[in-house]
Amino acid sequence: MQAWLHDSIQWLLATLSLPEIGLSAIFAVSLVSATLLPMGSEPAVFAYVSLSPHQFWPAVLVATLGNTLGGAISYAMGAGAEKAYESWRQKHPHQDDDAQGAALKQKAAGRWHAFSSRWLTRLGPAALLFSWLPAIGDPLCAVAGWLRLPFWPCVFYMAIGKLARYITMTAGLLWIFPHLGW
Repeated sequence: MQAWLHDSIQWLLATLSLPEIGLSAIFAVSLVSATLLPMGSEPAVFAYVSLSPHQFWPAVLVATLGNTLGGAISYAMGAGAEKAYESWRQKHPHQDDDAQGAALKQKAAGRWHAFSSRWLTRLGPAALLFSWLPAIGDPLCAVAGWLRLPFWPCVFYMAIGKLARYITMTAGLLWIFPHLGW
C-alpha cells in the first residue's frame, strides 16, 4: 500500500510540474503540501523553473500564495478542533474531573506540550515565520489556530517565511544544478 501511495505521489508531482500545466499546478501542489498531508512542493517549483527560467518570480509568488493559503487552512483546522474540543468539554464536564482522565491528560500534554505552548504564546504570530520548516511548519499553523492567535498577523508571518523558503530553495537548487535551468 505504501509503495502505491509513494508511486502515486511521484506520478502526481511529475505530471503537475510539466510546463503545459503551468502555474496553476504550482499553486495546487503548494496548497496541498501546506496542509498536514506529507507532500513537498519544492520539487514541482524547481522542475517548473528549470524548464521555464523566465518564470522564476511568478512561480515563487504563486507557490508562496498557495502554500500560505494551505497554512491558513491548517490554522482554521486547528481553530475548529479547539472549538469542537471546548464544546465537547462543556457538554461532558464530569469527564474532566475524572482522576484517571486527568492523569492521561497530564501524560499526553507532557513537558514538550507545555514548552511549545509557552514558546508559541510568547512569540505570538511571529512564530509562524518558522511555518516553512519541514515536519514542524504545518502543525505549527494548526497549533496557532488552536491557541487562537490573531489570524491576519499569522497569515502575514506565514507568507514571509514561505516566500523566503521558496526564494532560497529554488535559487539554491538552480545554483547547485545550473545545467538544469538558467
